[in-house]
Amino acid sequence: MPAKQPPLYPGQKRVLAALGERLRLARLRRKLTIEVTCQRARISRMTLFRAEAGSPAIALGTLLRILAVLGLESDLDVLARDDKAGRLLQDQALPVRRRRSSARAGTEFQGARTMTDQVEM
Repeated sequence: MPAKQPPLYPGQKRVLAALGERLRLARLRRKLTIEVTCQRARISRMTLFRAEAGSPAIALGTLLRILAVLGLESDLDVLARDDKAGRLLQDQALPVRRRRSSARAGTEFQGARTMTDQVEM
C-alpha cells in the first residue's frame, strides 16, 4: 500500500463523512459508550473517532466489526448488490445473434415428414 493515499473527490469525502455520522448516531441511539463500542469491536478509541469522522483510512474489516457491534453488519451486504450500469455494459458487449433467413430455413425442412404425412401412408 502506498505511504500516502491518493486524494478523494469532494463527493467521496461527503459520502464518508455522512457514513461516519450515521455510525455515531447509531451508537448513540443504542446508548453505547465509546469504551463499550471499542471493547466489543476490539479497536482503539482513536480508530472509532476516525471511523465516526469519515476517515478514508479505516479498513473495511474494522468497519465491519463496528457495524457488527451496532447490529448493522447485514447493511454491508446491500452495497453494490444491484449493478445496473454494469449489467447494461455487459449486455451491450454481447454478440448480436441473427436468425437465418426464412428462404434458407425453408429448404432445410422440405424432405421432413409431418405427423399427418405419416398417418396418410
